[in-house]
This record gives sequence, C-alpha cells and structure tokens, in this order.
Amino acid sequence: MDRASGARPADARPAPLRYAARRRGRSAALGIALAAAPFALGACQSQKRQDENEAAGSYPVSVTATFPSAQKLAQRSKLEINVRNTGPETIPNIAVTVKGFGLAEKQEGLADARRPIFAINGAPKALAGLPESKDAAPEGGETNYVDTWALGPLKPGRGRSFRWSVTAVRAGGYDLRYIVSAGLDGKARAEDDGGGGRPSGSFSGKISDDTPDTRVADDGETVVEGTR
Repeated sequence: MDRASGARPADARPAPLRYAARRRGRSAALGIALAAAPFALGACQSQKRQDENEAAGSYPVSVTATFPSAQKLAQRSKLEINVRNTGPETIPNIAVTVKGFGLAEKQEGLADARRPIFAINGAPKALAGLPESKDAAPEGGETNYVDTWALGPLKPGRGRSFRWSVTAVRAGGYDLRYIVSAGLDGKARAEDDGGGGRPSGSFSGKISDDTPDTRVADDGETVVEGTR
C-alpha cells in the first residue's frame, strides 16, 4: 500500500559462497536457500500492514469539530475533532486526514515545496528516561499517509478525540479541511449519520499579522498569552 530495492546479481555473492556452491553442487545451493528462507519470511512478517484485515462496509459516525476563528501570527491554538461511532458494528480503524496545515510553493528548484501555515507544536515526552519532544498531534496516531492520523478500532457507541496544538506561522488566508475515514485502504467507509456522504468539514479565515501579547510566567520559563 500507504500507507524498491533491486535484487543483487548472482555473481555479486561473496567468493566463499560461490566456492562452496561449485564444490557441493546443487545440494549446497539448495541448503543455502533453505537456510535463508526463515530470515526472509520473518522480515516480511514483521512489516505489518496498517490496513491488515480491514473489514469492508459502511460505518455511520457523528462528528463535531472546533478551531478558533480568530487567529494571530505566533498564536497557539487547538484543533479538536471528535468522532462517535453511531452504528452497530466496530469501525476497523478510525482515521482523520487534515489538509491545510501547509501549502505548496510554486517556485521551481525548492527541495521541499511544502511551507507551513500552521506548525504543529512540540510536546515534551520522556523516552527511555531521556527528555524528548514529539508533535502535539493525536498520540499514537501516526500513519504512513501524509497528514493522516488513525486511532484504531472504535466500538459502537464509543467516541474518539483527535487533538492538535498548532501555531500560526504565516499571515494571510487559510482553509483547514478534514475528512473522517473508517480505515486506511478504502474498504471500510465512514458515512455521516446526519445525511450520508463522507464526514468532512472545514475552517476558513485569515491569520492576522498582529502578534499576540505574551509574557513569561512566574516560573521564569513558561510563555503565556495575555497580560497580568
């Protein structure tokens, strides 16, 4: 799927293997192949597909989403998308795709044409006892698809919240769009329980270039918005 390396020529094998194969004939070559097979099989089995065993079908959901309409340059804000399974069956892998955090520049020669409009903030984490920083995005929801997060199966009547902490880094207009899916490969389809169709929505507006009032909190480290 989502969510290629060429084979090495036979004559590129190390000399000792070629020598053993010549001396022992076909039986040696067969032994080498059989010995290598378990390792190759184990490598394939370790690459678990994110859409493995995804059940086909349509799954009704209700969706509510919030995002502040007033945006300012360098201001932090939260995008929250809440999804509830309103059908009788478990959704295989509830997922949300968000478009509009960035845009593609048309200038030629750029190594990466994507430029952020909203930067996803960092969230402090402890990994193996050491301080680290991860994106303040739906935790554990990373997928192989760009701008898509998945939070696993969702039972009937249960809900799941997708949350992002972002900072506006580019002044001007923005159009943030989201789409809810029931899986990652298209076999499982989410439907809006309020009238059918694919559950989706958008937030549009303008990011002001007036930076917000900020100050350092009493702990001497934390930056907070607003005056005392």
